Amino acid sequence: MVRKTAHYSGHVQGVGFRATVVHTARGYDVAGYVRNTPDGNVELVAEGQRQEVIAFLDAVANRMRDYIRHVEVVDGSASGKYTRFEIQY
Repeated sequence: MVRKTAHYSGHVQGVGFRATVVHTARGYDVAGYVRNTPDGNVELVAEGQRQEVIAFLDAVANRMRDYIRHVEVVDGSASGKYTRFEIQY
């Protein structure tokens, strides 16, 4: 199990980014969350099997490419505390 935290910048708030990410997550065996950050960016945390998480992040990048200017992904150890993928407020 792995954990990847992605920080997206660009025109990523107010465009349905979080809802699209949650919808996309339904097609992958991942758990975690997506949320807006106070600086106008979006943070996504995904945990699961390495290939599944990578495929999920690739799908998000592809679906939202028109809105993303930059993404930074940080690897980490899975916490196992997430049971589903959801929007955090």
